[in-house]
Amino acid sequence: MLREIHQAPGGTDGGNVQDRQPYRDRAGRVRTGADGHAASLGRRRVPEPYTARAQPLGVHFHVVGMVNPGLVGSAARAHTHPFPGSHHIGLHIDPAVKAVVDIFSLVTGKRPLFAVHGGSSRENLALQNVQARLRMVVAYLFAQLSLWARGARGGLLVLGSANVDESLLGYLTKYDCSSADINPIGGISKTDLKAFVQFCMERFQLPALQRILAAPATAELEPLTDGKVSQTDEEDMGMTYAELSIYGRLRKIAKAGPYSMFCRLLTMWKDVCPPRQVADRVRHFFSKYSMNRHKMTTLTPAYHAESYSPDDNRFDLRPFLYHTSWPWQFRCIEDAVLRLESRGCQDLDGVD
Repeated sequence: MLREIHQAPGGTDGGNVQDRQPYRDRAGRVRTGADGHAASLGRRRVPEPYTARAQPLGVHFHVVGMVNPGLVGSAARAHTHPFPGSHHIGLHIDPAVKAVVDIFSLVTGKRPLFAVHGGSSRENLALQNVQARLRMVVAYLFAQLSLWARGARGGLLVLGSANVDESLLGYLTKYDCSSADINPIGGISKTDLKAFVQFCMERFQLPALQRILAAPATAELEPLTDGKVSQTDEEDMGMTYAELSIYGRLRKIAKAGPYSMFCRLLTMWKDVCPPRQVADRVRHFFSKYSMNRHKMTTLTPAYHAESYSPDDNRFDLRPFLYHTSWPWQFRCIEDAVLRLESRGCQDLDGVD
């Protein structure tokens, strides 16, 4: 999805544009472009508010079709009824994906396959990443040139679409469509985001949002199985978005590591799952979290709306390199599980 922002007259050269625009000096006096040279030598230049000279904004939706036919089927249907004032473009990048894979095959003599076609997990992941990263390349190409192609001035900002829970777990491809100029939902949890979309649908009478809410959360980077989507986010992650929100709050707000989180969840989930299952879930989360923590150093700037945002550069200054097996912490968890199982799962005394 691309958001349109028209530039002020003068082109894309920021210095030249600035010299022709009014500004205020330190005394508050309005200066014109004729004073540009003097101002650049010694005066502090404060431009007039951008909104005073900007043209109206518009929203552009680019539905990018992949080798996987499910993306076009569900995403395009979700945008069948364009929002007022928006501009829609539907395109396929199958030729680009095939060209990249062909280059690899030409050099190595091997051709990777999806898992459903007999490929290994490494092949399957690599093919998904190729598609995801080409999304970004295509999005930025259209951001720079789609207005030019229509005879309009200005450029577009690329909006990201990764939410805070996906970022927390690292459920995204580095430098894929999560890479953008700004991410409006990057600091919002999946559960809050769905509630917000539901509110907007009802409040502003936007029926197209109902299709988005009803669609299963999926990256849609794998081929369909028997004509149905075989890949969903929660199956890929091995946990639900609701669980991810709990992990995120315990990790950031409660400052819980693996063992501390295990002890908290023993009480929270005592009526839901036994200690062994709690331990497995905690170990799975921290393994994935630590393995993908490095991705947080490249997150697109986002509106900070959630207290457990994992953004490494702005909101979460924890290390981004971890020992992913957590040997001491996981051993403590295993010892606690064995003690609980030996005396009955209902007795949680002595685990803290």
